[in-house]
Amino acid sequence: MEKFNDFLVLLDANLSGSWWFPALLIGTGIFFTIYLGLPQFKYFKSALKIVSGKTKSSDSEGETTGFQALTTAMSGAVGTGNIGGVALAIWTGGPAAIFWMWITAIFGMTTKFVEVTLGHKYRTKLSDGSISGGPMYYIEQGLNMKWVAILFAFLMMITAIGSGNMPQINNIALVMNTEFSVPKLFTGLFLGALLWIIIIGGIKRIASVASKIIPIMGLIYFGGALIILIENYQNIIPSFHAIFAQVFTGSAAMGGFLGASFAMSLKYGVARGLYSNEAGQGSSPIAHASSKNKSIDQGVVSILEPFIDTIVVCSVTALVILSSGVWTQKFDTTFSQTDTVILADQYSDEKNIDGDYLYPDHIIELNKYVQSVDSNIKNYTGKLNVLNGKLTENNVTVLHARSIAEDITITSGGSPYYRATLEGVKFDNLSYDQFIAISNYTNELETNLYSGLLDVKDGKITESVTVEGKSLVSSAELTAKAFSQGVMGEYGGKLVAIALLLFAFSTAITWCYYGDRSTAYIFGERGVIWYRNFYVLCFILAAVIDTTVVWNIAYVVVALVSIPNLIAMFVLRKEMKLMSDDFKVK
Repeated sequence: MEKFNDFLVLLDANLSGSWWFPALLIGTGIFFTIYLGLPQFKYFKSALKIVSGKTKSSDSEGETTGFQALTTAMSGAVGTGNIGGVALAIWTGGPAAIFWMWITAIFGMTTKFVEVTLGHKYRTKLSDGSISGGPMYYIEQGLNMKWVAILFAFLMMITAIGSGNMPQINNIALVMNTEFSVPKLFTGLFLGALLWIIIIGGIKRIASVASKIIPIMGLIYFGGALIILIENYQNIIPSFHAIFAQVFTGSAAMGGFLGASFAMSLKYGVARGLYSNEAGQGSSPIAHASSKNKSIDQGVVSILEPFIDTIVVCSVTALVILSSGVWTQKFDTTFSQTDTVILADQYSDEKNIDGDYLYPDHIIELNKYVQSVDSNIKNYTGKLNVLNGKLTENNVTVLHARSIAEDITITSGGSPYYRATLEGVKFDNLSYDQFIAISNYTNELETNLYSGLLDVKDGKITESVTVEGKSLVSSAELTAKAFSQGVMGEYGGKLVAIALLLFAFSTAITWCYYGDRSTAYIFGERGVIWYRNFYVLCFILAAVIDTTVVWNIAYVVVALVSIPNLIAMFVLRKEMKLMSDDFKVK
């Protein structure tokens, strides 16, 4: 798994992690913003009028209303990216990454307008009477490049699994396990069965479910976020300052956070922005193609997507995380293998009473290391002595989740070490009743503590062990920690778990539709049922896969599918301008 992850990291470094992809993505949005005369601002009020029904759009052939198409596309966009993705962007790129998410969203509103309008215009009625549209159709008909259209459709099939499927259930399973102690596999099996029941009904059932879930999950999430922001109101302005202060310099080290470079802030801000609002991916046009609205009207409606998804929802998540301060705090967690590395020599991020680092030279070198810049830090290779779950060596440093890990416990055979404290009768993974039921609790669990020599090669543990301790946390777990601060306590984390369940599950539903429309384009309707079954199987398996690996898969596939779509949009720019100029502001 680690070798596969290393391969993904290499691919990502040459795609979304390179300079050219953010330039292509944002550059496309900037070009069309200028070329079409600021449509994201010019048509914003019209979009609100159309979607609210105040202005009646001319009906055309289709399977859904304009609002249902919007909510379906929104359910595909508003998901893990809004809860776990924002947290991941802050964890890797610091607060400055949020600024680049906003930039991606502002210009993404225009990008979305273009791709949805084109996707709706070139849609096709299939042999079974259903409507199908998207970039594959305007690439084939508008550019007369069938092979590129097939390539896009194939990449969309993969992206639906790698982006719209696996990160969703992985984060759901993670928070359900953390907050409710539900086994990850059980979550995957139960929701996998429910997913299959819904998607088998096609776009009408998907649209019906999406139009009901979106308002519910919005109210739940925003209600909880508002409580946190009111409680931390004094930190809201400083949070905005943190976002803007280091936009072009990167984020400095703070607390357990070791800092991030400008390149990391830009990369992860753009990547998370794209993953969140999907502008440029070519996915939303597939949902909007089913609308009964005119092509240009549905394109105008789609302007609302990046605004709601990123400017509103993602910003709320970011402010909750930043204002609560949890992004720099270390928490008890189980370490993922891919995010754990053993460093040769001992390093410290301790501070004095004035808040200054005791060893600033350590922080400088660690900053270079986590930013993949030349540093004097070397990965450890050799044998480490472990006694009763504790490292006896003092010449190494365990780095997990871009932070120096503390209070490390190592257990054998993949068995977790269950901590218990008598104070408040609080248990990490066991309820009080379970604790009472196990008479020899201490003796039974302590036998799992690892003792012996631990083999380490180039910083990676090669033994089958579980490592736990205090470190930074990321993804949905970080958001859950933010919501758990203050008045809501543990119920805040449970609220995030419920919201994430609704957000992410609706996303997985919609993305299956994107995948099966792409499958139908290449293989015909006979191939759809096979794709749906495979989609559900991947959904179940992803519940127990390493979270870091899942996110890296998402980074790669999202970048790959965006490239042919962005190029096609640019080639069809003149056609798009004619339709935009003919639109009457409502």
